[in-house]
Amino acid sequence: MEVSYKKLWKILIDKEMKKKDLQSSAGISWASVTKLSKGETVSMEVLMKVCKALECNIGDIMDLIPEDKDTDK
Repeated sequence: MEVSYKKLWKILIDKEMKKKDLQSSAGISWASVTKLSKGETVSMEVLMKVCKALECNIGDIMDLIPEDKDTDK
């Protein structure tokens, strides 16, 4: 399963925030911001801090994208 954080970047644009603003307001490391930028998985703790800083729910910042499976049965 893949992760998409497109919703997170849209919220940052809407709130006129930069990634560095998110990092400081959420109290997360720059490494975590980099992982989010690359669409990599991060810990639930990081996601909760982001949600708290942005006053939103986890579904507001990310989507899970199922991987395509071969249907050769």
